[in-house]
Amino acid sequence: MPIDTRRLADLAAHDDFLQRHNGPREADVTAMLATLGVESLSALIERTVPADIRLGRELELDPPRSEAEALDYLKRLARQNRVFKSYIGQGYHGTHLPPVIQRNVLENPGWYTAYTPYQPEISQGRLEGLLNFQQMVMDLTGMELANASLLDEATAAAEAMALCHRANKKAKSEVFFVADDVLPQTLDVVRTRAAYFGFELVVAPVEQLAETEAFGALLQYPGESGRVHDLAPLLGAAAERGIMTCVAADIMSLVLLKEPGALGADIVIGTTQRFGVPMGFGGPHAAFFATTDKLKRSIPGRIIGVSQDSRGGQALRMAMQTREQHIRREKATSNICTAQALLANIAGFYAVYHGAEGLRTIASRIHRLTTLLATGLREKGIQLAHDSWFDTLRLTGVDAGKLHGRALTREINLRYFDNGDVGVSLDETTTAHDLDVLFDVLVGEEHGLSVAALDERAVAEGASGIPAACRRESDFLTHPTFKRYRSETEMLRYLKRLENKDLSLAHAMIPLGSCTMKLNATSEMIPITWPEFANVHPFVPRDQVAGYQQMIDELAAFLVEVTGYDHISMQPNSGAQGEYAGLVAIRRYQAAIGEGHRDVCLIPSSAHGTNPASAAMVGLKVVVVECDALGNIDVADLRAKAEQHSEALSSIMITYPSTHGVFEANVREVCAIVHAHGGQVYVDGANMNAQVGLTRPGDFGGDVSHLNLHKTFCIPHGGGGPGMGPIGVKAHLAPYVSNHVVTPIPGVNADCGAVSAAAFGSASILPISWAYIKMMGARGLREATELAILNANYIAARLGEHYPVLYRGENGSVAHECIIDIRPLKAASGISEEDIAKRLMDYGFHAPTMSFPVPGTLMIEPTESESLYEIDRFCDAMIAIREEIARVEAGEWPADDNPLVKAPHTQADLMDAEWAHPYSRELAAFPTAAVKASKYWPAVNRVDNVFGDRQLVCSCPSIDEYRD
Repeated sequence: MPIDTRRLADLAAHDDFLQRHNGPREADVTAMLATLGVESLSALIERTVPADIRLGRELELDPPRSEAEALDYLKRLARQNRVFKSYIGQGYHGTHLPPVIQRNVLENPGWYTAYTPYQPEISQGRLEGLLNFQQMVMDLTGMELANASLLDEATAAAEAMALCHRANKKAKSEVFFVADDVLPQTLDVVRTRAAYFGFELVVAPVEQLAETEAFGALLQYPGESGRVHDLAPLLGAAAERGIMTCVAADIMSLVLLKEPGALGADIVIGTTQRFGVPMGFGGPHAAFFATTDKLKRSIPGRIIGVSQDSRGGQALRMAMQTREQHIRREKATSNICTAQALLANIAGFYAVYHGAEGLRTIASRIHRLTTLLATGLREKGIQLAHDSWFDTLRLTGVDAGKLHGRALTREINLRYFDNGDVGVSLDETTTAHDLDVLFDVLVGEEHGLSVAALDERAVAEGASGIPAACRRESDFLTHPTFKRYRSETEMLRYLKRLENKDLSLAHAMIPLGSCTMKLNATSEMIPITWPEFANVHPFVPRDQVAGYQQMIDELAAFLVEVTGYDHISMQPNSGAQGEYAGLVAIRRYQAAIGEGHRDVCLIPSSAHGTNPASAAMVGLKVVVVECDALGNIDVADLRAKAEQHSEALSSIMITYPSTHGVFEANVREVCAIVHAHGGQVYVDGANMNAQVGLTRPGDFGGDVSHLNLHKTFCIPHGGGGPGMGPIGVKAHLAPYVSNHVVTPIPGVNADCGAVSAAAFGSASILPISWAYIKMMGARGLREATELAILNANYIAARLGEHYPVLYRGENGSVAHECIIDIRPLKAASGISEEDIAKRLMDYGFHAPTMSFPVPGTLMIEPTESESLYEIDRFCDAMIAIREEIARVEAGEWPADDNPLVKAPHTQADLMDAEWAHPYSRELAAFPTAAVKASKYWPAVNRVDNVFGDRQLVCSCPSIDEYRD
């Protein structure tokens, strides 16, 4: 065998990560280009991307690292983080993630690569997990309804404020009351949201609610300093005066505390972080939002409901307002588009794993240790600010400087109040030994206190920090789901059963237009569970997170180079949150230069529905700009409307490439028109996967963009979240991005309030995007974009012979996605885009995006990660479906009984004794040889959406149904 005499650099190139990330091989690229009749990949890009916006150079990034090198470098950064024992509290607590959940959910691509469950027949597993989450929240809060999670506690509070205002029809006040013991980061976010809604905030001691006229109120339970206050009289009095009340509750405390629903709350919000989800320097964590049945049509976010399928069997689905912003647009009540599905599932599984008994043990232990700490401190003459507590004590009259020094020597973080008080919050991870160390720090090493002796006395005296009126008396988690899975064997099988019901990227291509379901490489995912990243409190001193800060700074520098902007704000923790944050920055900047009167936002008619919803949330009036017959922005209409609203023009929101999947040739002109009339240009980053390495929004006229790190930059979708939506801004906007009241951000104006609970959003998932960029390098990122464009054009070419492709660019190319028009086929055959979507399940595929941005169409995005084999498999399926439609058109199959309208087909269908359909069982379930070789079975038949909305049930099925 001859010796390989290639140079070392050539041998190293064999290990390039981009060869793993990109699907098509060199021979595949040649074959696809031949199908397109294009001589080279560069020629395809030249005819697709307008010449006047092309970058014309390679991005200035470090040379790519191999997977091993990148992980080694990141590990060295992680070791720079000093993981102290944090007793800071403030809504973030240490927790133990059960290993069976960590390995089989958090680290399992079957869970983290799935898409939002808009197609319920292939999403029953994660839908059941989210239903468990809702039931858990309803039980613990005592409310009648809960949604399937929000982004974090602070933004949930802001949503609660908005709900109070729109639901409280009788209130004439524009005042929203906030108790002064609400978490500071929550108040920070609520202030930001209230400013653009035009609400007046009154922040005062909770007792002053009785003297305040308001449309709503926000109270903390327990308060930020640990006090457990009986809220029932306050809530009752508020209700009598027509004030709607929101309670921000610690979910672990609700195991022992009287549930807010029993106290009279209208809305209960909070975070489920301490139910097994690591702190992760701020996120991602699933917030909860629970309310009364009468508000079910107004609740923000997603609700999982129980419906039935076409066989009458039970089936779950997202109910009601799943995509409200697409329908109501600028009249939408929220721009929510991302939940925290993966984290909500983890929190729900934590409750399933422990059950009520296990949660009581955990909560009781936390409270007992806190009580012992309080007893010992009092014995030593240390004064506590409150006589009640669950897990948090506030020490007054102490020498905070001395305690701070002692704490640091023992690698402990405490909370330090501005007035010199010191806070201590215990959690699930606290041990009796930790209490001994805390006594050393808080009292001195010669304290002489014995935890065991304190415990004996506490038992004898029945000591408790929870007032009798606030003690929980009701049961919770009584459903069999929360009782059955006690052994790890049973829990493992339950998680696997649910996983098997869902289709994810582990099964097949998910060709959703505008959603970029690409490879989430294992090497990118590994660091998120490293304790140096996972177990860090978001409010620790900066010198303890040098590794985090360097990683975030490096990622920001990467993104600055990729986008052409001057500054990146990492705070927004979803794409829609990024839209909101970017528009807030524009409004702050314009106010600062004396142009705060500018309040008109131009938005193309093709825009993603969150765009007009986000604009409305910052007080902008939306003016729609029409699109021409080719799907491009109508420049004449834009020019006329920019002229008409010139004095009031604040901004334009555009998506590039366009929502129609085309590189519009006049994008520079569009930006220039808006700038000429004093406006700012917001470029939606949803389609950034077609730009990276080829063009930069900051170069062709953008002032601000959000970046979907959960799309272009490889953070997985997690079955409907997490996401990250950092914004890139030009230098003039940089001082006006979001700051943070607890952890101020250098270079940002101090009065610029937060949009998310943590300064860097969901920081623990940022290593995923860092690793992707680090391992791809400049050439890899550019080639990924080129292959995404090639794959989309190849699909458009293959399917274009069978389905009309709705929009193409000036030279006949599409960008990274294409739209096929089903409307002519529906007119001829009666077969709809939904029928095609459901039939694709029988072929083992998730559907493309249905009816967006054009009703009656399918938008397809293959991404660069799919191989030619998989792309051909998808195209073959779509072509076979077109042939099936032809048989309906020809009258061979009736319009009401054919494989498309009856799709998807389940195992139950094939087991029927009688088969009355005019097509065979084999065609129904095994339409191709590829399907026969590896069959994915939809868990249920087609779900009845109308039934589920008319008879809304968002809790776990009754015990009788469970037995059935």
